[in-house]
Amino acid sequence: MQKTVTDDMEAMLDILPPRIRQPLSRQKDVRNLLEVIIDLGRPVEARFPGREMELDSKEVEEADIDYVVTRIGSFGDDNRAGIERTLHRISAIRNRQGRIVGLTCRVGRAVFGTIKIIEDLVESGRSVLLLGRPGVGKTTMLREVARVLADDMNKRVIIVDTSNEIAGDGDIPHPAIGHARRMQVTTPSLQHAVMIEAVENHMPEVIVIDEIGTELEALAARTIAERGVQLVGTAHGNTLDNLMMNPTLSDLVGGIQSVTLGDEEARRRGTQKSILERKSPPTFDIVVEIQDFDRVAIHPEVGEAVDALLRGTPPGTEIRWLDEEGNVKIDKSAVDDGKVVKRREISSKAQPVKIYLFGVNKSRVTQAAREMGIDAVMVENLRDARMFITSRNYYQRKPQKIRDSESMSIPVYVLRSNTPPHIRQLLSTIVSGGAGKSEYLQKAMSEAEEAVNKLKENDEEEVELSPQSSYIRRLQHLIAQRSDLSSRSLGKDPDRRVRIYKEQK
Repeated sequence: MQKTVTDDMEAMLDILPPRIRQPLSRQKDVRNLLEVIIDLGRPVEARFPGREMELDSKEVEEADIDYVVTRIGSFGDDNRAGIERTLHRISAIRNRQGRIVGLTCRVGRAVFGTIKIIEDLVESGRSVLLLGRPGVGKTTMLREVARVLADDMNKRVIIVDTSNEIAGDGDIPHPAIGHARRMQVTTPSLQHAVMIEAVENHMPEVIVIDEIGTELEALAARTIAERGVQLVGTAHGNTLDNLMMNPTLSDLVGGIQSVTLGDEEARRRGTQKSILERKSPPTFDIVVEIQDFDRVAIHPEVGEAVDALLRGTPPGTEIRWLDEEGNVKIDKSAVDDGKVVKRREISSKAQPVKIYLFGVNKSRVTQAAREMGIDAVMVENLRDARMFITSRNYYQRKPQKIRDSESMSIPVYVLRSNTPPHIRQLLSTIVSGGAGKSEYLQKAMSEAEEAVNKLKENDEEEVELSPQSSYIRRLQHLIAQRSDLSSRSLGKDPDRRVRIYKEQK
């Protein structure tokens, strides 16, 4: 199917004051507009793919903001509003008194034909989770999934639309969702309750949900899946291993727990006694990592993929993309009967993480990566980078390098300070590649196990471990607990660490 774009651009232009609307409508690429930024006391800014421009040198006044606010729907608890019967989203920035001092007017588009690349997965009846960086098209794809399942597959589809981003503002949903039904959510904190209500009251065959972000929502998703309802949703995170490291959402892919093996079983497996294992079956059967608008990486068996990452081996991943003629191309060289092809495993381990540093101490990052067992290379050319790390001060000023990185879709990570603990904490959070993360986790688990053995075999009363994130500290506490030892966390982030000790008798 050829892609067709519906953007209702006239409706967006109509809510803008004439002095903003007129120069904007004269732009040759106005149909590619991404968003308009209206901040009190600053010139209006329009953002297009690859460029930004000031529309008027005159500073924004309260009357300009009021002009927009009176022409759109009311703002909800999430400070989002819309234009009725469109997909446009207007987000507000308020001062301490609650008065609106800034608006982000984001253009919403219905793109028909976006799910061609994963249509067979969606129509299989299995639950599918979409991941990807902001702006890569997750919600657009989700909207098209709802339409295809409702219209082409004749399924009973319910959309849980928390911010009216899938089906638009107003009581009548946008035609882009076809015959799918939409349930609005009065406040984001009730999203999980509406998910359960949708199943209990309306007998859907499919639930479509955007931005699963809390533990309650993850629990509701599991409850829905266990009732035999197909789930199609999005969650915060770019990749499967990002999701595994998120203690709030890891249950979506089965969750992770620390398990202490017996001596014989550890010898049989050839591992440490304390290992990481998947806790339960995944809520979602398939994970789709949206790498670009026409390119995805697919984990067709999430349980097997999670198990592989925890063992420190790359999972079997299927890469799909659209060629110039719009045909779906599939690279199955990554998978061989569910097992990773040997040549791919070797190449995956040989590829270092390429980092571009801006305003950050290079020697400290290099040393921290080496200590953590991360194969990282600091590149000089931005185009070679896989991630961009900068300091908070530089990021707040938004120099050209940072804007270039964002326009090139290179993830930007902000370092709180240039100290080694902060650098280690950031690297442990963002480093890509399951093998790298698993090795770091296993190293932290081994450190806790060695501390336990030291306390049991020697006269030492306590052992302090190296600083870790809250999630890893929780696993280290479990190791101490299972060995009948006491433990507690001390210090402040990013130096917060676990101390394991013998209980005083």
